[in-house]
Amino acid sequence: MANAISAHAQYPSNPSGRYNGYSTGAQTQYDQNGRPLSGSQKPKQDSIEHRDKYADSITIFYKYFDSTRIRTIDSSINDFSKRIKQPYWLNTLGNYGTATNSLLFQPYMKPGWDEGLHQFDAYNFTVENTRFFQTTRPYTELGYLLGSKAEQLVDILHTQNKKSNFNFSFEYRFSNSPGLFRLQNASINNLRFTTHYQSHNKRYESFLIYYSNKNAVSENGGLVNPNKSDSIAGNTLSDPFQLLTRLGQAGTLTRDPFNTTVNTGNIYKEMSLLYRQQYDFGQKDSIVVNDSVTARLFYARFRLQHTFSLKTNSYQFLDFNADSLNYDSLYHYKLTKMQDTVQFKDAWINVTNEFSLLSFPDKKNQSQFLKVGTIIQNFKGNFGDTSSQTFHNISLLGEYRNRTRNQLWDMQLKGELYVNGMNSGDYGLRADLKRALGRKVGYLQIGFQNVNKTPSFIFDPLTNFRVTDKQAFKKINFTRLYAVYENPKQHFILSGEYYLVNNYTYFDSFFVAKQDASLFNVLHVSAEKSFKLSKHWTLYSELHLQQTTNNAPVHVPFLLTRNRLAYEGNFFTNLNLSTGIEVRYYTNYKADNYSPFTGQFFYQNNFITSNLPDINLFFDFRIKSFKAFIRAENLNTLNSFKQFSFTKYSFATPYYPSQGLWMRLGIWWSFVN
Repeated sequence: MANAISAHAQYPSNPSGRYNGYSTGAQTQYDQNGRPLSGSQKPKQDSIEHRDKYADSITIFYKYFDSTRIRTIDSSINDFSKRIKQPYWLNTLGNYGTATNSLLFQPYMKPGWDEGLHQFDAYNFTVENTRFFQTTRPYTELGYLLGSKAEQLVDILHTQNKKSNFNFSFEYRFSNSPGLFRLQNASINNLRFTTHYQSHNKRYESFLIYYSNKNAVSENGGLVNPNKSDSIAGNTLSDPFQLLTRLGQAGTLTRDPFNTTVNTGNIYKEMSLLYRQQYDFGQKDSIVVNDSVTARLFYARFRLQHTFSLKTNSYQFLDFNADSLNYDSLYHYKLTKMQDTVQFKDAWINVTNEFSLLSFPDKKNQSQFLKVGTIIQNFKGNFGDTSSQTFHNISLLGEYRNRTRNQLWDMQLKGELYVNGMNSGDYGLRADLKRALGRKVGYLQIGFQNVNKTPSFIFDPLTNFRVTDKQAFKKINFTRLYAVYENPKQHFILSGEYYLVNNYTYFDSFFVAKQDASLFNVLHVSAEKSFKLSKHWTLYSELHLQQTTNNAPVHVPFLLTRNRLAYEGNFFTNLNLSTGIEVRYYTNYKADNYSPFTGQFFYQNNFITSNLPDINLFFDFRIKSFKAFIRAENLNTLNSFKQFSFTKYSFATPYYPSQGLWMRLGIWWSFVN
């Protein structure tokens, strides 16, 4: 559960995740929009800029960009995957930072332009996951993780309010994971800076987001002979680094955790600058906080909003040590006689302007509004070193959102239509309705989504990436129906989603693109429940069931489950402990293969997984604002027939074995300045 940060205490949010109010002390209360509530008593203080700088506590909350919902810092310690931004339903190629593939059916459902290279998205900063903070005192969080083979992760967050109406935050993440096998190094750099300003009269407001992502990932193509991967403890091999890989020149590679140079692999770079400014017309008001303080209020009724965005993307695969024999025999790609370098590259510059008008029917509820607008997008693509082309898009958008003041209803209706340009005819529709059924009963949410979109640019004949059978594919259509029932009191969530897909585009080999004109469906049902077994023992269970129609060019496991048995509680006043065992299992299925050249996981019918459940031990604890995570992962790879070595690797993707025993120690420490 998310908790507000205090130097010595925690302020819990209510079970629904909706924030009813926050307090900078024990007496002044604020509503969901951050305004003081009448009747509150807090002598001589009315805002965070007048707060005693030596006070021993902090109030901090945040909102995601383009959201009105107030959220609080998560201080939980029982789910490590939240700390390293790698959900349990994602598989990697063996180590952190490499390409990820979802065990759940999660198609990209956004209309408009898209390059189609998403294998590193899980590690990156985006506009959607950007947080805007409000805090009474400067807050800093430092994280450092050290794993086997010199794996490292650095995580830094700092935010503060220079004044009550101006906040800035800075985030930086760096990870380097050399991996267990040759040419498996992955290095990631993420940087983000944000500001939020609101004028004293509450009429003008601005948001600034700057972020950059760099994914430098070496690619080894998997093992030449995967059957030899369990012979590490035998007489011929003592280190998995000695196993031959399908990419990379033999005899020239050494394991160096400080060398992040990519000679064979992918280098993706992204930079984004977004600036939103808005001006409100409305009604002034005031409220008496106490005998000596009056708070000035402003209720917006009509808003002019402009959002400017500049984004650059560079996607590059390169191989400076290309072996013509391997390329021909393994990938059916013939190199010229003198060619020893393979390189594919697309680069984009994207400028977007959005102009919107917003109306607020209820002056006291900023979470209810009607929005209409238009988006003008101009972008240029450079394909290799010789070709470039300019494009544009014009789209119309509309949105109605209402989270009622009594917090019983939460409604959203959103649509976007591309009326002109490269993606003309694309559209996206989404409708959500959430209802509070009662404190004991919980919440029910139902929704509908329909997207008609141009296939990603990786399928376009203009791309520099080598894709055969490139053609003008038809638009893809996704329809998604979903429902979620949540009962916080019983710690239970049940959800289901049903997809209808038409003209699905996919790859079925390293370079060949396909489109399936048939209509197929995917059903996904999931449940989450925590069971309190005793005073200190808790079982956290998550279960997913998936089923596709027979003709679907999609393979997913029928069952995916994660279970964590934890001994946890508060001990010795300040010690919060969670320790136990974590088990993840999914049924055997025809897992997608991976093409490092196009960054795509592709459909195949030859390889079927046959893995044991993934078993991890964890020992996590928190002492005030200090959090530590100690883990022993992949205990299931124990090979009792090979001198008790951990070499019985799982294969989540053909040719790519998982890691063996992997130790991790991570610390996250928050400071109130």
